[in-house]
Order: sequence, then C-alpha cells, then structure tokens
Amino acid sequence: MDVELRHLKALVAIADLGTITAAAGALHMTQPALSRTLAQLEHRVGVRLVDRSSRRLALTPAGRTLHDHGRAILAHLDAALADTAAVSRPLRVGYNCAVLGRRTVPLLRSWRREHPHVPLELRRRDNRSAGLAAGDVDVAVIRTLPGDPRIRTEALYWEDRLAALPDDHPLAARDRLALADLTGETLVLCRDLSTASPDLWPSERRPRRLLEVRNVDEWLGAICTGEAVGVASAGTVESHAHPGVRYVPVVDAPAVAVHLAYPAHPTHPGTDAFLAAVRRLAATP
Repeated sequence: MDVELRHLKALVAIADLGTITAAAGALHMTQPALSRTLAQLEHRVGVRLVDRSSRRLALTPAGRTLHDHGRAILAHLDAALADTAAVSRPLRVGYNCAVLGRRTVPLLRSWRREHPHVPLELRRRDNRSAGLAAGDVDVAVIRTLPGDPRIRTEALYWEDRLAALPDDHPLAARDRLALADLTGETLVLCRDLSTASPDLWPSERRPRRLLEVRNVDEWLGAICTGEAVGVASAGTVESHAHPGVRYVPVVDAPAVAVHLAYPAHPTHPGTDAFLAAVRRLAATP
C-alpha cells in the first residue's frame, strides 16, 4: 500500500485535534497539504478514514482501527530512536553522598567486565533524587526517598550509622558512642540529603543547635574545623575518609536503608541490566 509515516502522523493529528486547521498547525503544514496527505492515505488503503460531514472531523470505524495501530507504530518508533540515541552515551548513575559504599568498586568492575560497550558515568547531584527528577541521570542510589511519583524506589540493604567527629574531639578516641553522648553538640546536616535529624534523639536530649550545609564537602568542612559533629550512614563514611574527621559507631542509632531509584519510564536501554546487577550485588553478604 506504500503507506508512509507522514500519512500516519497526519491521521493521528486529525483524530486528536478534530480539525484540518488545528492538525495542520501542529504538523507545521498548510491546510491544503494536509488535506492532500489525508486523501493520499485513503486512496492507498482503499477506504474512507475520516467522516467530513460535520464541522469537527471524526474517524470512521476503519479510521479508528488504523489510528490505533498508527499511534502504536509511532510510539514504537519514538522508543526505538530514543534507545538508539541512548546506546551512544554512558548509563548515568546518580548519587548524592555516596554510591554503594564498599560495594561500589565491585559493581564498577563487574559491569565493565560484563557490559564493555555500555560505560557507567557516576554523577553526584546534591538533591534528594540525586538528579533523577531533573533527568540528569538514568538511575540513582539514594538514602532519602524523593517523594516523586515519577520515580520508583526499592530498598537494597541497610547501613549502620556512625558519628563524624573532629579528630581532636574528646569523644573521637572512643570505640563506640550512644546518641546521648552527642547531646549538647552542634549537629551539621546536609539540606534535603541527611539521613540524620533531631528526631533521632528524645526531645529533651537533642543536640543544642543545628547547622545546615548544602553538600557533603561543606559537611566535612564543618566537622574537621570543629564547628559541628555529624551522623552519617556507613556508605558515606566509606566514601568520604578525611584526615581531620574520625568516625565512631553509634550503637543505638537506627540503621539507614539504601534505595535503588529509577524512572517509571527508563531513559537508557541498559537500565534493566544495571538494576539486575545492583540487586545481585546487594544480595551478597
């Protein structure tokens, strides 16, 4: 029948917008050109597709059938083109404070070995979704839930918490601490990112003051200079060793869940393979 994509686009636009004028504008065509395209399509399929008896155009039963198939064909083409373009770029993995802690290097090595043609690109984004909400990354590892319906999340494993202290702090020489030991200290928090909050402490025994910073670099700076102390999960600790900061386990602080996050509609064809690789690694002791 020699039906072309331009014919299907014309039919879909007419059905969706209801008039030749509106459809022609959406397709950046003149009205006569769109009318000729529709007439060509009807001639090639051999049946009338659009009922022109009313002011607002309506599809005939045959037109509705071809419209449904045409919309699916165009959607599949868009997906194929998006996948083709995505293959030419790395799979972007977002994080804010840490990726997978001690599991990060094994993940990078196994991925490079098993998927040599799909490089990973780690991107730190200092926001709750680690860049997913803005479309900056294709998947992310996060420790605070983004609260965005477009993003799916699943818990991978749990991490212990540690206190981050200046290395000359009186508590830095201890092997372990309790939350009560930090009562009266100034607590530094990364805005929108911290897994710690004053709610970890009973209301009568909370840190005396809060200091908010924008990212983990500022967080480390406030701690090593003695301005404040912090509480972090093990992944952050393993990713951010600092000569002026001493990390001490906090025995009574609840563990932190590490979440895998990804968009409801994947933006890279390697997404499913990456999710499977992370799940396998998270399941290993």
